[in-house]
Amino acid sequence: MLPADIEALVVPGRPALRGDLLLTAVQHPDLKTNAAHSALRRVSLDGTESAWTHGPRDSAPSISPDGRWVAFLRTGDGQDADGRPQLHLMPADGGDAQRLTSLHLGAGEPVWAPDSRRIAFVARVPEAGRYGTADADDETPEPAAEAPRRITRMDYRIDDVGFLRDRMQRLFAVDAVTAFEEGEPLEPEPLTSGEFDPAHPVWTPDGTRIVFTAPPEWGAAESDARDICSIAAEGGDPEVVVHCPGYSERPAFAADGTLFYYGQSFEDHREAAATGLYAATPEFGVGPVKARRLTDIETVDCDGSAGPPVPREADVLVAVRNRGAVELRAVAFAAADAPLADLTVVYADRSALRSFTVDGPVIAAVVATLETSGEVVLLAPAAPRVLTDYSKPLRDKGLRPVLELETTAPDGYPVHGWLVLPEGEGPHPVLRVVHGGPFTQQDWAVFDEAQVYASAGYAVVLGNPRGSAGYGQQHGHAITHAFGTVDVDDVLALLDKALERPDMDASRVGIMGGSYGGFMTSWLAAHHGERFRAAWSERAVNAWDSMVGSSDIGYTFVDSYIGADPEVQRDRSPLSYADRIRIPFAVVHSEQDWRCPLEQAQRMFVALRRAGADAEFVLFPGEGHELSRSGRPRHRVQRFDAILEWWGRHL
Repeated sequence: MLPADIEALVVPGRPALRGDLLLTAVQHPDLKTNAAHSALRRVSLDGTESAWTHGPRDSAPSISPDGRWVAFLRTGDGQDADGRPQLHLMPADGGDAQRLTSLHLGAGEPVWAPDSRRIAFVARVPEAGRYGTADADDETPEPAAEAPRRITRMDYRIDDVGFLRDRMQRLFAVDAVTAFEEGEPLEPEPLTSGEFDPAHPVWTPDGTRIVFTAPPEWGAAESDARDICSIAAEGGDPEVVVHCPGYSERPAFAADGTLFYYGQSFEDHREAAATGLYAATPEFGVGPVKARRLTDIETVDCDGSAGPPVPREADVLVAVRNRGAVELRAVAFAAADAPLADLTVVYADRSALRSFTVDGPVIAAVVATLETSGEVVLLAPAAPRVLTDYSKPLRDKGLRPVLELETTAPDGYPVHGWLVLPEGEGPHPVLRVVHGGPFTQQDWAVFDEAQVYASAGYAVVLGNPRGSAGYGQQHGHAITHAFGTVDVDDVLALLDKALERPDMDASRVGIMGGSYGGFMTSWLAAHHGERFRAAWSERAVNAWDSMVGSSDIGYTFVDSYIGADPEVQRDRSPLSYADRIRIPFAVVHSEQDWRCPLEQAQRMFVALRRAGADAEFVLFPGEGHELSRSGRPRHRVQRFDAILEWWGRHL
């Protein structure tokens, strides 16, 4: 796989299914337009597929309960509202799509009411005079000429979105079918105030209320917890349905009115908190009710990015992380703190289930494997059957084989990972690539970065050291207030396991990673530099003391993971040991990264140069923390080119 082959990384979005109509939004990077191209595709249950829309940026299909309508988001090529995702509607049996909204900052994913007429969604609404809107004097200032922001809270911005308090998210409910039939665009009024951000709306089974998540006390103070709340469909005062012990997301109703949702408990730990399945029976107008946790807090970590839990007759389907895989499991309604071993396996393989949907006995999912970036798979009612082959062009470009690695750290702890092999007999130069997070997982799926490096002749070692997700909550908690300890042991143990092979060249090893992986790269270069020829440290945390105030999440993340003591923060900061680094070192960052802000790179680069190190600084304009995954396609290719040039010089 060459850098430009990212165009072959075709990724289907969460499917929509009703009867024999199965739709998915298929996305891929487009170098010509320097943007992501996305269009809706129809996938027949017999395995054929065809275009439903032609894009260039269509997403989030949702089919009405009666199967008559398809709602989706379409982003145009214009400015302001025309260049933002807007709600569109079209008949399911064919016809032209009609645009229903012209919201200045765009609309969120559509959620159908049981009546198959109304749609709920969330959308950010800007203050007057900001983001291209007119001010009180009926003037539209340029961004640099906007009035100053008065900031009174720490949660005023977020990476990849921007400032928050001047464009709060609001909840909307619209009669989409009437608007379509009358041919008139909607001018909807929000149901919620601009004091808090509602998220993940869902209708009650009778269609009278909308349930959503919101911060405690309606956002009165900074909090990363979220309660389950509701509001009448026609408006009124919102109410709290369930007070949650931490973060909550993706509420969903069973037919009998039981509410299920994913949640994390912050009572014992705020970071690396496993996501569990909760259930409650709301009593609207009465007050909050208590929820119960159905899954074990230690062994079950649900993946909310795959979509909401899906209740069936006697159980709930959930996606679960497990040793690099994402599996589909069933949780019985009556379960209580059920461990992973007690959850019925619906689908589990050496793969990562990215999303799923259910209609009666039929289960459709998007599943990624070591040879695919995601295919639509029919999981039930019969044996699993792959319906698409979107990754054939990627395989035709050439994918390198991936081997599973297992070893133990010096303290006897098991360590799990993978080795991606280049072509030829070797001995090959080796790259140890450390993932970000840290509470995420490297998974059983095509990883474009490893494939590009392996195709260029490097053996690539990947893994999930302590601190990662998918191996139990204790595994994730192991590096709390202990960054740079047992995680280092695991990273090096997996490298040593790979180097036991005669086709690996232990004299030509590089270390690289981004975010937490960038921290690990900087730390290893300073403390174990003799193991490596050079380092590529990307979007890294290098100084915890400044991270507290400069990062969008620093004011909670640093205390939780490192501690509040300034001396401890400095002791755990790679910047404190920059003068120990003797190997060539690349500091790589994006100008608009608000997760690990630019100053983290600037301070490290200057410290390295002042200490006489062979250091270079690679800076990408206009990008945020997610450059390598969702940045502009040309920047992604330029990044790969820079990485290969660097390792070509040093390995």
